[in-house]
Amino acid sequence: MSATTTHFKEGIDAIPQAILDRLTRVDMPAVRGIDASEQTLDITGVTVPVYTCESLVLGSGAAGMRATVELKRRGVDVLVASTGLFAGTSACSGSDKQTLYTASTDYKGDNFVKYAQSLCGGGAMDFSTAYVEAVGSIDAMGGLQYMGLPLPHDNQGAILRYQTDHDEAGRATSCGPRTSKLMVKVLFEEALTLGVRILPSCSGIQIVKETIDGEERVCGVIALHREEKRNAYGLVFIRCENLIIATGGPGELYRDSVYPHHCHGGLGLALEAGVKLCNITESQFGIGTPRTTFPWNLSGTYVQVMPRIYSVDADGNEIHFLKRFYRTTREMVSNTFRKGYQWPFHSTRMLDYGSSLLDLAVFLEQQAGRKVYLDFLNNPEPVNEGDVFSLDNLDPDVRGYLEKNEALQDLPIDRLRRMNPLAIELYRMHGSDLATEPLEFAMNNQHMNGGILIDDWGRTNLPGCYAIGEAAGSHGVTRPGGAALNSGQVFGKRVALAIKRSCNDKVDTVVDTAVVSAAIEGALKDADQFLNGNGRKPKEIKREIQARMSDNAGIICTADEVRAGLESATALRHEVEANGLQASSASMVGQAFRWRHMVWVSEAVLTALDHYISAGGGSRGARAICSEAGTRCPDAKVEDLSRFNFIEEQAKDREEKLVVSRVGGGVEISSLPVDLTPEVQREFFEKGWGSYLIKEG
Repeated sequence: MSATTTHFKEGIDAIPQAILDRLTRVDMPAVRGIDASEQTLDITGVTVPVYTCESLVLGSGAAGMRATVELKRRGVDVLVASTGLFAGTSACSGSDKQTLYTASTDYKGDNFVKYAQSLCGGGAMDFSTAYVEAVGSIDAMGGLQYMGLPLPHDNQGAILRYQTDHDEAGRATSCGPRTSKLMVKVLFEEALTLGVRILPSCSGIQIVKETIDGEERVCGVIALHREEKRNAYGLVFIRCENLIIATGGPGELYRDSVYPHHCHGGLGLALEAGVKLCNITESQFGIGTPRTTFPWNLSGTYVQVMPRIYSVDADGNEIHFLKRFYRTTREMVSNTFRKGYQWPFHSTRMLDYGSSLLDLAVFLEQQAGRKVYLDFLNNPEPVNEGDVFSLDNLDPDVRGYLEKNEALQDLPIDRLRRMNPLAIELYRMHGSDLATEPLEFAMNNQHMNGGILIDDWGRTNLPGCYAIGEAAGSHGVTRPGGAALNSGQVFGKRVALAIKRSCNDKVDTVVDTAVVSAAIEGALKDADQFLNGNGRKPKEIKREIQARMSDNAGIICTADEVRAGLESATALRHEVEANGLQASSASMVGQAFRWRHMVWVSEAVLTALDHYISAGGGSRGARAICSEAGTRCPDAKVEDLSRFNFIEEQAKDREEKLVVSRVGGGVEISSLPVDLTPEVQREFFEKGWGSYLIKEG
């Protein structure tokens, strides 16, 4: 028997340390920024460098870099501006085996209509958008494989698959905990090979618009470039014909979050420019490690191995708190297992002693000031006396899963080592050894399903402006795990195609115009005001916003809590408009701009949520709207949960998107109907071929 055959025979237990390291300790390529531009503008005696490109990509995550590569391959002059290379969610976030959700290409193939229905099944998402993502997923995945993404496959070449949340067919695949980071790595390597221009340490602070033939469109972005020394703030202007916002989600919006630090996203930037948002009421919440440590999602095998779960009070006493919620040990551990593929909180999963009852229990422990832990060295404690944990006493779906994966070892750490040694290696790399110590965890914000309103080509309501990745509001209320990574890849390519097809309509690239000069002058005045003003410091604004969003708009909220949060958020926005913010130095002015944006984002989310609840909206996605008028209430063994009586989701709300606009001095809410009809317009080859050739030409 060959060594290769032996390796496959021994399976995951035989993985060499070098391979584990390669999949967790991902080395990113060295990136050299472009030379400083010699073109400048003089604005009130201040020298402002000017960069020019056909297409500007704000953000350097997986979505932004896919758009970059696809644009460059098509001969479009593209420039990437990134606040922090390899510092966003794509490069820094993940889970046990971070999911890329794509059409299944195994022996039974896939049904794209059913795939699309899985994507838009939560409502508030057009079937057409879902279908675009479904059919585009194979091409998106194939492109990543071509660039070197190490997706696992069997001896016949079929991609290995598993099932995740809101997924009926098992379309998920993974490279391990660092799937998205590996995606960024191969995309960057391709971009560098293609000679893409990159401006690192460069953050967009204002979208500049011009009027052409009576229509406003993008003409550039004012940005702060940390390496620029020709003016005090590092302010630059990037002239572009097309802008792709790929800045990720508003990670700094919540205190309890698995986002990397300093992820502000681009929603505030878009709002200030009159770009519309949609579905920003919809965020995902689930268990993960605290942001004060190494923030990470604890989905998948971390809980499928059924570790002991306990809390610790202020006196150091360990508490088996789950026994107050579940009736039997079998019920508790089986639903702990199900958290692995039902990771986001969902109100209906609190019912019938389901997996989200665990989320609620953890949430209540946090509210009580107790820390919660996963202990992989010990099996779960019994719920009742004599009701001990046994691998022979599990629900059939749980037992069957473990049997198929040959994961019936005696201890959780051994089951984890068998199913996913990468999950252990990742935490060891960040200073936590799951084989020797418990792991603290909490309920966290993880992803915003809403974002910038786009059409099926990634276009916004502002001509020349596109949005992709988590910045885009392409998802509905729920989505299968990993669909976000696929969406960013699909729309990254579609945006490139749309821009390439519009290249015949060239826009004048002259930069010294009155509108551009006026915009830059206004940004300089704002920067001066931040540096010399008496407003509050960004860190104070940050604490206030994060506390309000976590406490008033988390997984459990009431109409009164949301309304109170909105009133405070509006008051804060008025305060910032009147007094500005205070930057302690010129280098901190960027933080002031970013937190001014976040002031708007916070108010926008709360305005939309208040509108939704006031109109009779019920619990959906990862949020339970609790009320005395609620019709459903979770049960627990001994814990009184009557205060969590929640309003059920209304079917009508699935049929529309909530649209958010900045109008005048405030936020305005409207709605758009969605089309959930699973109709696909098929064209005969000869008929469609000609149209395609014209578009490509």
